[in-house]
Amino acid sequence: MALQVGDTAPDFKLYSSDLTEVSLSAFKGKKVIIHFFPMAFTGTCTEQLCTMRDNFSYYEGIDAQVIGISVDSPFSLGKFKEEQSYQFPLLSDFNKQVSAGYGAFYDEFVFGLKGVSKRAAFVIDEEGKIVYAEVLENAKDLPDFKAINDVLKV
Repeated sequence: MALQVGDTAPDFKLYSSDLTEVSLSAFKGKKVIIHFFPMAFTGTCTEQLCTMRDNFSYYEGIDAQVIGISVDSPFSLGKFKEEQSYQFPLLSDFNKQVSAGYGAFYDEFVFGLKGVSKRAAFVIDEEGKIVYAEVLENAKDLPDFKAINDVLKV
């Protein structure tokens, strides 16, 4: 079951595309926007993260941390980040525990692929509470970026 607004965001430790360990708790005191995405190098995933990239100065200006998470390896994510010039960490949930824990997980995806992150967006406040949660069933849909930004303005 997906996490809901008001829930405490589960902490995690995942490896980033630059092979460093990143935890959610390291960002306590900042707003955090987590974008789960199914697969690097695919059209809608690229569009999702490029929207965050292209609006990065807004998030940086309000001291909010953007994070992307997928089940891709840190090495694939490193190449994806480099090609798209993302300014924020891409984290590998290769073992699929964080995606499942956030309720953003397909047991079976396209082409018979098993265990892929659903497209989802969560906003975590400075105290670690979820203030926005959106898990999309259709991988071709994009998160509601306006709703995310509206929550961040509060």
